[in-house]
Amino acid sequence: MIRAALLLAGALAAAPSAVPAATLPHAGPPSISGPWLAQIQVGALDVPFRFGLSVRAGKVSGWFFNGRQRIVSASGTYEAGHLVLNYPAYARRLDAVLEADGTLRGAYAPTAPGSAAQPYAFQARRDTPPAADAPAGDAPLIAGLWLVPVHSPKTDEKAWRLIVRQSGPRVSAAILRVDGDTGALTGSWRNGRLLLSHFDGARPAVIDVTAAPGGTLRLLVHEERGPDTVLTAYRLRVAAAKGLPQPANPALHTRVSDPEQVFRFSFPDLEGHLVSSTDGGFRGNVLLVDVAGSWCPNCHDEAPFLEALYRKYHRRGLQIVTLAFEKRDQLEDPVELRAFVKEFGITYPVLIAGTPDELHAKIPQAVDLDAFPTTFFVGRDGRVRAVHAGFAGAATGVFNTRLERAFTAEIERLLREPAAPWRTAAARHSVL
Repeated sequence: MIRAALLLAGALAAAPSAVPAATLPHAGPPSISGPWLAQIQVGALDVPFRFGLSVRAGKVSGWFFNGRQRIVSASGTYEAGHLVLNYPAYARRLDAVLEADGTLRGAYAPTAPGSAAQPYAFQARRDTPPAADAPAGDAPLIAGLWLVPVHSPKTDEKAWRLIVRQSGPRVSAAILRVDGDTGALTGSWRNGRLLLSHFDGARPAVIDVTAAPGGTLRLLVHEERGPDTVLTAYRLRVAAAKGLPQPANPALHTRVSDPEQVFRFSFPDLEGHLVSSTDGGFRGNVLLVDVAGSWCPNCHDEAPFLEALYRKYHRRGLQIVTLAFEKRDQLEDPVELRAFVKEFGITYPVLIAGTPDELHAKIPQAVDLDAFPTTFFVGRDGRVRAVHAGFAGAATGVFNTRLERAFTAEIERLLREPAAPWRTAAARHSVL
């Protein structure tokens, strides 16, 4: 009886007049438009996150969040309580059913036949106005920059940055590595514990944070597979006093073995046409070579910025090319890469270079190339003039701003240089 009364009250609230819902001849299921609190299950890990839905004029869409950024579905349907949302850039589909108790339940699963990726169980409930926040005095103040020592397999990476913003008990954070960031981790302090989580269609993350002795933070990083990892975050002044190692410099992490050698590549584009660094369109121009993959979340962060640079500077002589290293099952029919190109409106060439495990064999001139994405800045004479590992996305705040300014400044510097002939002697060293 109570449930029936609640359903009736909801129908009355949605009706344009005071006519009881029962008298409406075509009353349908309740609208699902609006904010939701969702959760996926990744292995044994439950990842909570915010989610949004809209059903208007026959158009159905749903979006994940990365901070303020929305990652919106390419298409969708909602019929008789059955929701389907397509995310081709991630090669996944959300398929869920609205149950009688108001829960959306289903799976966020790969769409590629035979994909090795695992489906994630999905559920969501309406996001209701939050209860009053805990008093600000009950929440430890942790806003600012922290250094997190780590044992990384990447050369010269001994520490990460933890970037924290805070408003009372509410916290938004990101961990910045040499290859990029975690996306915006969000959560609130409750009873001395902060649970930070993130899911934007990819890179699920859950971190338990507690205040530790000595003004440090204890980070319990929950892993999808294997045991959880415990890390310690230090205020920068404390880290400096202890002589702790600093994060790797992404502008120095990767280099080329011979800076005097012309940078070379030759791979097919999405139509199967061979595109080479020796082609006339590249010679004598400034060239950004972007090593990326459609499966890489940080590459998704970088792609719209590169497209904006291309549109701004192309007429002045800037060329950009992406060398995409894709999963093996995508090489014959790169549907995920095509969706990636469409998602971000990429108009510069995108080439299929191989699989991630072929990275060093396909780009033998690079040293310590172990980050996706990595960007090579090539001058008009064909030589690599700078290399930048990773991409610090919007969730990193000032680090994203600095990176975009540095990319722009380097491009403008190279564009100002006079046209120069390629170093043909160096060009004989090796060809891929």
